Amino acid sequence: MKSVLEKNNYGKSSVRVLKVKRTGLIHDITEVSIDVQLKGDFDDVHLKGDNSKVLPTDTIKNTVYVLAKENPMNSIEEFCLYLGNYFLDNNIQISEVRIKAVEKIWKRINIHDSSEKEINQHHPHNHSFISPGNETRNCSLKISRDEYKIKSGLNNLLVLKTTNSGFEGFIKDKYTTLLETKDRIFSTSIKAEWKYFKYDIDFRSIHDTVRNLLLNTFAEHSSLSVQQTLYECGKKVTEQCPEVKEIFISMPNKHYLKFDLDRFDLDNFNEIFIPTDEPYGLIEGVVKNVKNGKEQ
Repeated sequence: MKSVLEKNNYGKSSVRVLKVKRTGLIHDITEVSIDVQLKGDFDDVHLKGDNSKVLPTDTIKNTVYVLAKENPMNSIEEFCLYLGNYFLDNNIQISEVRIKAVEKIWKRINIHDSSEKEINQHHPHNHSFISPGNETRNCSLKISRDEYKIKSGLNNLLVLKTTNSGFEGFIKDKYTTLLETKDRIFSTSIKAEWKYFKYDIDFRSIHDTVRNLLLNTFAEHSSLSVQQTLYECGKKVTEQCPEVKEIFISMPNKHYLKFDLDRFDLDNFNEIFIPTDEPYGLIEGVVKNVKNGKEQ
């Protein structure tokens, strides 16, 4: 018997960086966590202990910080591409770079009186921010010397609506206890990931458009099931974002169980619910942009 090194890769994970863009008195921030993985001519380090072709992972980390200084970081997609090209251009032993980026969402604190006609340029809100929970922007890059592919996404987009959702007509067997309902709470934490037809685009603008379409469709759709709403969300994105080739959507069902007030001689008109985290239903799907019956 003989042992063979089938494949290998290495890199640096969870490189966290915060960039402050100081444009006069108005500041903007980008906080991102970067994972970098390198593939290439690295057999000898495994088989012989020869480190002569190894770029240290500490150097990978430092490169992220230096390039974050050099690059405007207008979007995580553009920064990942800039970073991936740097590693390929400066290391002949590398054949492929894979990068994942997770951006933490920060928004400017804005509680100005709506009656104000002019905002004081020296106002502390110009450099103060708040983070809306656990929502993130995501990006993954796979780049070689011949081609590259970018996927964008978002995660932990927590939404809830108190009506305009039901679930009826499902299979009932001897183990079924779930009751049909025409009116229920519908809550989910949306995860989405989409592919592009081309990459010479405004990634941040498209991200914002996709996010708004997901939110608006969730709010406005008369839902007969999570599955139906998931498809409707994907349909709106692929129809209204011509740059998007396909979108993967994951919708875990955040259950809110109606509390039994009958035992206390009280009526519960869909007012009191028990939030539950586990177990939960998980519904996922991919919607593609198709024209004239053919995949694009």
